[in-house]
Parts: sequence; structure tokens; C-alpha cells
Amino acid sequence: MKRALITGITGQDGSYLAELLLGKGYQVHGVVLRSEIEDPGRSLARLAGFIDQLTLHVGSIESYPSLQGIMEKVDPHECYHLAASSFVSYSFDEEFAIFDTNINGTHNVLSALKNSAPQCRFYFAGSSELFGRAKTSPQNEDTPFNPRSAYGITKTTGYYLTSNYRENYGIFACTGIAYNHESPRRGFEYVTRKISRGAAQIKLGVMDKLALGNLDAVRDWGYAPDYVRAMWLMLQQPDPRDYVIATGEGHTIREFCELAFARLDLDYRDHVVFDEKFYRPVESVLLIGDSSRAQAELNWKPTVHFEELVRLMVDGDYEKIKESKGE
Repeated sequence: MKRALITGITGQDGSYLAELLLGKGYQVHGVVLRSEIEDPGRSLARLAGFIDQLTLHVGSIESYPSLQGIMEKVDPHECYHLAASSFVSYSFDEEFAIFDTNINGTHNVLSALKNSAPQCRFYFAGSSELFGRAKTSPQNEDTPFNPRSAYGITKTTGYYLTSNYRENYGIFACTGIAYNHESPRRGFEYVTRKISRGAAQIKLGVMDKLALGNLDAVRDWGYAPDYVRAMWLMLQQPDPRDYVIATGEGHTIREFCELAFARLDLDYRDHVVFDEKFYRPVESVLLIGDSSRAQAELNWKPTVHFEELVRLMVDGDYEKIKESKGE
């Protein structure tokens, strides 16, 4: 039986990846913080339906000794490093903490793997933020990096750490440069979940207005379970390579709002108001991903497209809020 170790298992991607691997017969291990174990109702909620099938280990990516101990105990065949401080808008406010967590954390995981499980295959969760203020669109694996956020800088460093361990130590290590991917398990701080939840709350009379920033900002949005499938496929290849994972389609926040509110027979124009504090300018060159390599070599492509993604998120939030109100 294959053993997989996931950092960030309690997050959106980690929970979907754990489900995917369990379905494939893996023994799945996850690294969790002690604070998450002590508050399982909130921190482990995404794992609730299958937590009894997981083996969770208390540790931190910021602690090399704890990671090495976990790596020696699990001796994984595959390691998926998803844990990170990941909300871009906070990144310059808390850049020192983000640098410590994301850069040192990735280095700790790679070093522990090299010393304790060198045959383990390693996946690093990259991001479209590597490209930042891109010069061309769409972006592929050969597009120069140009990060413009503290988060993007740390992910770029993680990319080079991963390639360094691949080239210098012979580790099967690769990076998935994943564009925005969403689901009903997305965190509330992200704009897509803010919209889907806000529309549901307005429909059910919990609130009346939803404050957003620039509705003309464009994103390449995919479905999280599709993206974790790409992660797994990358570690099943004969040789390690880096891949852009994206839909190749750009949609505005306005489009997301329009579809989300229409799903509940509402007009977003009656409820969405502008708030300057959420404003982000439209990029002159759009962050849109070209996943041609993944489609050709991994036989991967998105299965859930934009309209269905919005529907899934809105329906999920509507049912949760309705249930919480006892309706």
C-alpha cells in the first residue's frame, strides 16, 4: 500500500487530495498543528467525512526536527507540500511571517525528505503569483517569473528550492504552477467564496449588501478537485517536470457575481456595493494559464467549467446557511 504525506491537509486542496488518495487505496498521513487538533470542530471541518481513515501527525513545517521525525515514522512514497501562508492580500502586511513560513517551511520539508526518505516523490504547490506582473499572456512553463507580492516571492523561492533538490540531490521533485482554483470548501476570505456565501445570505435574509472591490478584475478560475488530480498525476510520471495547471479562460469578478446571484433569482446590481479597501487594479497583462503541457503529458484537463463551478459554490453555501437557520 502506498503511503502519502500531506502538509496543509486541513485546507481546501489538502482535503480534496486526501479524499482522492484514499479512493486510490493510499494510506494517507497529514501534518497538522497542535492548535488544529485542539479545535477540531473548526480546524478539521473539511476532513470530517473521512477523518477516521487518516493518520494525523502533530508538527509544523517551521520546525525541522518535527518534520524529520514525521518523515522517518511515515517513510512516505509521495509527499505533497501544500502548507503555506497563502492569502495574497495580507502578504505585505505580514511579509516577515510569510517569508519564514513559506520559504523556511519548504526548505525544511525538502531537507527532511532528502535525509529521511530520499526515494519519496515530492510535489510543491506553486502559484500563478510566480508570474506576478507578467509580460505576456497566457503564461506557460517558459514564461519568465515576475512576482509582485510577498506571497509570490516566497512561491518563486520554493520553486527554485524544489528544482535545486531535483537537480543537485536527485530527488523526484516537481512544482505545479496552479492558477486560482475554487470550491465549496474555499476559505471565506477569498473573493469567490465571499460572493457565493454573500449571495446565499442575501437570498435567505441574513444580510442585504455585499461589499466588493474591482468587478472588472480577471482571473483564471478552476475547480479544486480537478487541480489535486493534476498534483497526483505529476507524481506518477516517469520523470519529474513542472507544469502549469489552469483552465486557460479568464472571467471577471462581475461575471462571477452575475452568475452567482442569478442562480438564486437575484440581480447582483441590487446588492453589490463598491468598497475601496478591496480595490485591486486590473492587470495590463492578464494572468491566464496555458496548460498545454499538462494536457499533452499528463492527459489532464478541467472537467468542471466556470458556470458549473459558480453553481456548485452557490448551492453549497445556500444549503449550509439554510440548514443553520433551521429552514
